[in-house]
Amino acid sequence: MVCIAKFRNLIGRSPIQLKCSLWRDLGLDHASGRVIFSQNRRSFRAIVTMMVDAGAATGPGSVSGSLSERACVEDGSYVSGGWKSKDGKLSYGYSSFRGRRPSMEDFYDIKTSTIDGESVYLFGVFDGHGGSRAAEYLKEHLFENLMKHPQFITDTKKAISETYKQTDSDFLHAESNSLRDDGSTASTAILIGRRLYVANVGDSRVVMSKAGKAIPLSDDHKPNRSDERQRIEDAGGVIAWAGTWRVGGVLAMSRAFGNRLLKRYVVAEPEIQEQDVDEDLELLVLASDGLWDVVPNEDAVSIANMEEEPEAAARKLMETAFTRGSADNITCIVVKFHDDLVDTDPSGAE
Repeated sequence: MVCIAKFRNLIGRSPIQLKCSLWRDLGLDHASGRVIFSQNRRSFRAIVTMMVDAGAATGPGSVSGSLSERACVEDGSYVSGGWKSKDGKLSYGYSSFRGRRPSMEDFYDIKTSTIDGESVYLFGVFDGHGGSRAAEYLKEHLFENLMKHPQFITDTKKAISETYKQTDSDFLHAESNSLRDDGSTASTAILIGRRLYVANVGDSRVVMSKAGKAIPLSDDHKPNRSDERQRIEDAGGVIAWAGTWRVGGVLAMSRAFGNRLLKRYVVAEPEIQEQDVDEDLELLVLASDGLWDVVPNEDAVSIANMEEEPEAAARKLMETAFTRGSADNITCIVVKFHDDLVDTDPSGAE
């Protein structure tokens, strides 16, 4: 029986017209409607049982207006989609899955625009903890705030740093009357022309494939990182072991949005890497730790490179993490680069 999806975690929130469609790439028999479980994917298929097309029309700059989305209609726990520029010079795909967790705290955002004549792409994965509100707030506000910064194009690193800290402050103010103390990571990649900026807060991660080699573009913010431990202790904080190293014996990451009670130590200052996009850059993988806990960087790049389409690569990575025993929500974005990226028009979608 097909029921109405709860599309709480989708980028597009306008009404969605659903039609039944059984996906062969997920082991579904289109003719009979039966679910076919291969031996090595049985546990995954038992959860992702039926998929639907979701074609939502949304405003410009939103990923949903140009992506083919697929969502689990049983409880909204799974979604994937993909996009390719009309000229074929840039493509990306995403996949997000609740997994073995009772609730979904991962969010993601993808935006495209043209600003001052520059083609702009923004990709982000936000992994919530203590609740989903902080991650959801970032999805709704972080990139919008960044694109409005007056120096977004002229001094992008400054704009990123100021916007991320201001968005953190805005969230804390918005939640000032709440008894909850949500927090979230933010792993983001911002492409402006041929310049790539990767900004990270928390323990989600961005990895690139360059000439076939896996190269991390972010360094997880863990309390036992020597520089992070020193920063926290200098501020009067304590790192304690409670199953893993934690700030104040509570939080297993050293930087995050939100987390009001630990804000003196757990800052939202992003670490930013900047580099040119050249012909050796093949793809990016952005993901929550539901992937990275069980899939090493090298495996992730190898798996993503084996798939021609980035949506298929994102789904394969998500499925691999689940079958390897990931106990967390799993969210992944794969961005594939092609020749002459600088001329790609973000409005030219297929």
